[in-house]
Amino acid sequence: MSIEYNEQEQMFHLRAGASSYILQVVKNGYLVHRYFGPALSRSVLVQPLVMLERAFSPNPDPADESLSLDTLPQEYPTYGLSDFRTPALSVRAAHSGDTIDLRYTGHRILQGKPALSGLPATYVEADDEATTLEIDMRDSLSGVCVCLRYTAFSQYAVIARSVTVANEGTKPVQLEGVMSLSLDMRDASFDWMHLEGAWGRERHVVREPLTPGAHVVESRRGASSHQANPFVMLARPEATETSGEVYGLSLVYSGNFEMRASVDQYRTTRLLAGIHPEGFSWRLEPGQTFTTPEALLSFSDQGLGGLSRLLHRLIRTRLVRGEYRDRERPVLINNWEATYFRFERETLVELAGSAAELGVELFVLDDGWFGRRDNDRSSLGDWVVDERKLPQGLGDIAQAINRKGMQFGLWFEPEMISPDSELYRMHPDWCLHIPGRQRSEGRHQLVLDLTRADVREYVVETLCTVLASAPIGYVKWDMNRHMTEVGSALLPADRQGETAHRYMLGLYAIMDVITGRFPAILFESCSGGGGRFDLGMLYYMPQVWTSDNTDAVERLAIQFGTSLGYPSAAMGAHVSAVPNHQVGRNTPIQTRGLVAMMGNFGYELDVRKLPLAEREEIALQIRLYKEVRPLVLFGDLYRLRDPQAGNNAAWMYVKEDQTEAFVTFVRVLSRPNAPLETLRLQGLLPDRLYDVQLHGGYHRELFPSSIRQCTVSGDELMAAGLVVAPMHGDYQACAWRLRAQD
Repeated sequence: MSIEYNEQEQMFHLRAGASSYILQVVKNGYLVHRYFGPALSRSVLVQPLVMLERAFSPNPDPADESLSLDTLPQEYPTYGLSDFRTPALSVRAAHSGDTIDLRYTGHRILQGKPALSGLPATYVEADDEATTLEIDMRDSLSGVCVCLRYTAFSQYAVIARSVTVANEGTKPVQLEGVMSLSLDMRDASFDWMHLEGAWGRERHVVREPLTPGAHVVESRRGASSHQANPFVMLARPEATETSGEVYGLSLVYSGNFEMRASVDQYRTTRLLAGIHPEGFSWRLEPGQTFTTPEALLSFSDQGLGGLSRLLHRLIRTRLVRGEYRDRERPVLINNWEATYFRFERETLVELAGSAAELGVELFVLDDGWFGRRDNDRSSLGDWVVDERKLPQGLGDIAQAINRKGMQFGLWFEPEMISPDSELYRMHPDWCLHIPGRQRSEGRHQLVLDLTRADVREYVVETLCTVLASAPIGYVKWDMNRHMTEVGSALLPADRQGETAHRYMLGLYAIMDVITGRFPAILFESCSGGGGRFDLGMLYYMPQVWTSDNTDAVERLAIQFGTSLGYPSAAMGAHVSAVPNHQVGRNTPIQTRGLVAMMGNFGYELDVRKLPLAEREEIALQIRLYKEVRPLVLFGDLYRLRDPQAGNNAAWMYVKEDQTEAFVTFVRVLSRPNAPLETLRLQGLLPDRLYDVQLHGGYHRELFPSSIRQCTVSGDELMAAGLVVAPMHGDYQACAWRLRAQD
């Protein structure tokens, strides 16, 4: 069993992969954190918890002046007692004010991992994969009870945490803030790493030292957002891509969130994660419960890369579900940048036929196929085919695409409603709004109120009707507007603070039904690109459109940052036309292709209009990608050059048995008389010989024959490195295939 309880010391030791997590019940029933880090051999910590009397730190027990909640490393601190740090739980109760005093009352150790009702979460396929600890804590005055849930995975250095709050009292209580996780760490010698951005510039890595005070990553937009991401790292200052201790924190949630690292006057760190408390409240009647989203704590002493690969494997195999979890994803072409709203049936069939000749496997019809959707000002919610563009309906166009040897896919934006729509004219109260307030629009649209059962039923019914009307193999589920005037017409005034979270519960319920009814469809999440790239969405849809920005140079930082916490199998990455529609840059087709091969590969351009040489290049790209697709989607990723740290980017994928690898190098700007580059590879078998082949078509004439094709031992490739020959011009790239000899 991976969780041990020492009754004499009242100490719990959770072993998760190569890590240990230890907590303890101390004097007066307080639950404290003792350790999280590399695995320890003994079941208990011999050295005691040191408590000191501190000035201006009040004592809950007058007989023990060394005991203060202000300095105690608590597992789940509350508001209103003698801890002045940020709490994990804030409750307002008529008979106890804002003060909740939680004390340990008991625990259970369970084999396996219970599901979280109505919420996405990691899972196990057999009970021996994990062990779960449930700790009960109670406030005797209010009757508020808290169950702290910890699941330790046997094969992964990951602890999954969630919290259930129950009202076992006789009067209602109001939850004002309920974090999924709190972790008090003994020191503050960390770098705070997070992913910041904006639309078209998502998930750029920020790394800065922790300093006294608060470091916060948050979203109050009703979505995890382009601007922030519910994933952070605490890395030791000396930690690099390949070595050093790194802690990860991921939240399995898609709505408003807060992640906070606070350093106090004694240089200890409190880490918090959960639903953003601003704008949140939840009324708990007697007998009712509230469960938080799941948070994942992870640890690696093998640097940033070690933690990433650990998370990639867990997410791919124990968060993502469905038929496409372990299946290769098709190479697609999306008509959006080729036609935008202006298309007709024959245009689409011609575009699909041209793409099929090059090896594309899936054609996606994007925005504009429904209602009277000639621009972005109308028709969201009216999910009925526009017969002006498709006079014979979706079934006809889908079958025409199928006859080209391709699957057919479709774009939706199910969570939105246009003021200029038949749906809005019939149901103006179906959007999020506050009576008497202006209804702010974004992209000429409003947000449907998914807290309402009638709205959810409409979304499910209309989407399922469309999906059943044609042979549809793929759905792009978009969301292009953040929440304002967050109110629901059906919730009473004292429960309006529940709207944003109830919206997420409603969305998850809709996705659960629709993906369950159509298990053979590949669903891809999108929110103006990467505005909702989070583990909550990946639980229902195995991939996300990484960014609306398809420029190859911009995508380097976006995809590298995303890869810190998310696997390549989750990233949608496409080749688009030049000049690029977002930044106006011209990059070679081969570079655009290699950068897009970092994820689920596809195209967003009009292949009919390309010169013959570029069409031939695309055919080569698709052939190469199909060969390396298993490596990209299911192999181990090693980041070799950070595009935010210099002029170059490089990465490699290695098969699980280490017998194959795919290496990519991108040089952004050309420099005169530049030094030679050497890539020290990773993840290979040191005593095996590898046949190394430069991929054809990428400036082969500049590479000596000894570099284009050679046989090299794994230890030489990792220690001495792989030579990159000079390349002429800006935005150049090359790639190598490696295969171990028998």
